[in-house]
Amino acid sequence: MFRPITKRISQRILTSSNLYRNGAFTKFPAQTRSLVAAPKPEQGPLMERRSDRELPEINNGGMLWLRTIPIFLVILGSSCLAIFNYQKSSSSVVASTMYALRTSTKAREVLGDEVYYTYKMPWIWGEINLLHGKIDIHFSVKGTRQRAVMRFTSHRAKRMGSFVTTEWSLETADGEKHDLFEGNDPFEIIDADTSEKKIVGRGSYAPNISG
Repeated sequence: MFRPITKRISQRILTSSNLYRNGAFTKFPAQTRSLVAAPKPEQGPLMERRSDRELPEINNGGMLWLRTIPIFLVILGSSCLAIFNYQKSSSSVVASTMYALRTSTKAREVLGDEVYYTYKMPWIWGEINLLHGKIDIHFSVKGTRQRAVMRFTSHRAKRMGSFVTTEWSLETADGEKHDLFEGNDPFEIIDADTSEKKIVGRGSYAPNISG
């Protein structure tokens, strides 16, 4: 019963051995493909890409951006300081003090004429906190005679009260201090007369000072 199957197997073995001896398998050699190196920086681009190409080398300097963090923090801090200083220099407090300084007789005796900031971009030192009623600033000014540092300090005791000036002075380069706060407060707010008839206009009220 099993003899025909055994005979067939033996015939196949003999046939394959004869083919190998005659060199039938050598006519169809196995195809081998060599790896293609990745292009170098000075070489041109590849016009075709094969799936068995050599992979490029991984750059180990992927974390070099961490070295730029200190530079970024310095730029960010400088930008914030410049923004805050611009906000203070453009405030009404600084503009009022500069106007009072130009119109002050004693300040003009110390500084001379053409009173202005010492530098084109003034740096306002100190604090301007109108919400909590605290102003304490100083900055450099100049005139035709000399330079000096103007100091201005004012505070508000109550929430709905007025600001009270405690210091307004000039300090020259030789250390001499000139007090400009004499007599009445030049920054005192003039209260409107309560008996005067109010005229509404643009959401604000302005007292009649025409006489």
